[in-house]
Amino acid sequence: MTQQPTLEATLVGHLSVAIAPPVDLGSNSAGRRRFVPITGGTLTGAWRSGHVRPGGGDWQTIRPDGVVDLRAQYVLELDDASLIEIDNRGLRHAPPAVADRLAAGAPVSPDEYYFRTAARLHTAAPEHDWLNRTVFVGNAARHADRVEIDLFAIGPLIGSPA
Repeated sequence: MTQQPTLEATLVGHLSVAIAPPVDLGSNSAGRRRFVPITGGTLTGAWRSGHVRPGGGDWQTIRPDGVVDLRAQYVLELDDASLIEIDNRGLRHAPPAVADRLAAGAPVSPDEYYFRTAARLHTAAPEHDWLNRTVFVGNAARHADRVEIDLFAIGPLIGSPA
């Protein structure tokens, strides 16, 4: 039996993604649909810093079981002017009382609910090409005006500057 490489998680940075109030799109057979506009934000960390460009969005389905199935797409501009497209899919769920507090915009500790994402990053910048070949996971927290995400690259990281 061939031994598999170890699974490494390297913190790439911390995203703070500013959001506007959700737009309720109504319910269909999959659940309640919402669109959450992304209005800006920042990336900080040892690898790079940058900002989230306004204009992206988070399309959500609130399933009958209460799980929020989400897909956020937005553009990150790094401090070297490189543009990174982020396609971030995830799940968020909580006990009903906690979900109600989140929906009301109340402060809720991230320890009280589950919010994880899997991201694909795309760029045309040759110096950051390793992003196109790497899987990323996020450990996220929802706030009334923003989503905070610790973004981890899953490695080994081949060709990265890290």
